[in-house]
Amino acid sequence: MYKILKKEVLNPAVIRMVIDAPYVAKKAEPGQFIILRTDEDGERIPLTIADYDRNKGTVTIIFQKVGATTDTLAEKNENEYIFDFVGPLGKETETDNLKKVAVVGGGVGSAIALPVAKKLHDKGSTVHSIVGFRNKDLVILEKEFEEISDKFVKMSDDGTWGEKGLVTNALKALIESGENYDEVIAIGPLVMMKFVALLTKEYGIKTVVSMNPIMIDGTGMCGCCRLTVNGETKFACVDGPDFDGHQVDFDEAMKRSSMYKEFEIKAREKNCNLLRKEI
Repeated sequence: MYKILKKEVLNPAVIRMVIDAPYVAKKAEPGQFIILRTDEDGERIPLTIADYDRNKGTVTIIFQKVGATTDTLAEKNENEYIFDFVGPLGKETETDNLKKVAVVGGGVGSAIALPVAKKLHDKGSTVHSIVGFRNKDLVILEKEFEEISDKFVKMSDDGTWGEKGLVTNALKALIESGENYDEVIAIGPLVMMKFVALLTKEYGIKTVVSMNPIMIDGTGMCGCCRLTVNGETKFACVDGPDFDGHQVDFDEAMKRSSMYKEFEIKAREKNCNLLRKEI
């Protein structure tokens, strides 16, 4: 059992929890993930590690309420427990020998981008963070990005936070202004990562993307996170979750990620017990 030490609502759909998990914290690195079960009968879900403190023995997770299990997890409070909390799993994001990096985060994906940007900052890299949300009401981690970014560009679809437009608009403007990046790291919705990769390919800039959005089982056994990378079949959970963005077949990945939407909707409705027929 793993104790919830702190719970914070970042926006109406996104929750941050600090978990007492010393053995996970001891080995955790940015880019890796954990698998948890809320209770003994709960399903196993993977969540990316948002932060860790080796001295305190804590691991931070940030998750969006998108289905039955995340709804159940969000209902838990401080000093309550998570049944299973296993990790770290997956390969850490490579941060060595990078002098200047653009870290691009979209929506709740910014929670995964933050620890990567923080580690790069701590290692002395110049970090330009470009983060986008649909509107200001969905913004999370603004202060945290400001603290570790040499340049922080805020974007929103409707212009209510930072500049109006897409993260690709901001990235293109920086590249064309003369910024020379050793690498671009993009973490967010699949469609966002696809267009970041298409943009950087034009300029020949190495680009790493995190394919955690398509993970379900987290061990490779379910096969749901299969994707094609440079013509070869890979599994996001065991071979990644980071991959060369210029080699990922995003169209295939987006099609696969939509396969279980109807099932998840039904599971969520059952969990919420909203559709009971009146007797």
